[in-house]
Amino acid sequence: MTTTPPRTPEHRDVDAARFRDEILPAGKPAILKGLVADWPAVAAGRRSDEALVAYLGALDSGAPVNVLSAGADIGGRFFYTPDLSGLNFQRDDMPLSRALAALLELRSVARPPAIAVQSTPTPAALPGFAEANALALVDAKIAPRIWIGNAITTATHFDMSHNIACAVAGRRRFTLFPPDQLKNLYMGPFDFTPAGPPVSLVDVARPDLERYPLFREALAAAQVAELEPGDAIYIPYCWFHNVESLDPFTVLINYWWNETPALLSPPLVALVHAMASVRGLPPAERAVWREMFDHFVFETHGDPAAHLPPDRRGPLGPMTPEHRARLRAVLAEAFNSP
Repeated sequence: MTTTPPRTPEHRDVDAARFRDEILPAGKPAILKGLVADWPAVAAGRRSDEALVAYLGALDSGAPVNVLSAGADIGGRFFYTPDLSGLNFQRDDMPLSRALAALLELRSVARPPAIAVQSTPTPAALPGFAEANALALVDAKIAPRIWIGNAITTATHFDMSHNIACAVAGRRRFTLFPPDQLKNLYMGPFDFTPAGPPVSLVDVARPDLERYPLFREALAAAQVAELEPGDAIYIPYCWFHNVESLDPFTVLINYWWNETPALLSPPLVALVHAMASVRGLPPAERAVWREMFDHFVFETHGDPAAHLPPDRRGPLGPMTPEHRARLRAVLAEAFNSP
């Protein structure tokens, strides 16, 4: 028997200053209650699903969107096939209008197939949406993305960015795990994923605790957030989250951003490269490289370049465009070597 995780704390009347000064520095998930309740899109959704579809249709550029679909047998959970050799859904590009019409029609089906418009940037698909439905908490240059579907589940994963997700229509349930629960989440393959970063193999709604016993520890550290239309949630950098859409027609808008400037490449690339180049070494050699990483990357002994002149610290100093270009050249040569 599993325990029910506690609720994510709610915050009301959050403005940009409070978000930057209180919520963001805390580094914890937060429900931002009623944050986007005044959006025209939310108002349309409150009238009816059809009204929201008409609202989106009036903005639709006609550009194709990426749509995931699968039969009713997957229970709405986009995931792997049982042997992890394939995925239990298919991807197609189609007009947004077709996907929206299908979702409206499927509402009356007892066991509908799963369908979802995934991570579609609104500037291309719905020009004018971001301006009409603005979010003051983030930089206006951050392009929102729209997610539309029926009662589907996105498996537990992490994003290498901060995230604000806003419920426009339908309810969403987020089950969140802090980054230190990685060891208890039983992550799937890195080189073959449903979308982007690896996902947990554990079904949060029906966890097999005999097969994945450490997941009990993850649940003990988890929290749950349920969003109504007009609510939003802040998910900090690299917090794991499982997302369930709870209604036959749901629309969500999210914003991803990073607080630090882009460096050479995403850290996940470095992790995968380390798996390939370090993990297979003999234990004694791997211990040497653990010390190297601790010293130069994680600075467990202090600043490893403190003894060097500022202009001779190379990649241990500020990552300038010149340093990035030089390191890219070095890495490109290394990767292209036989």
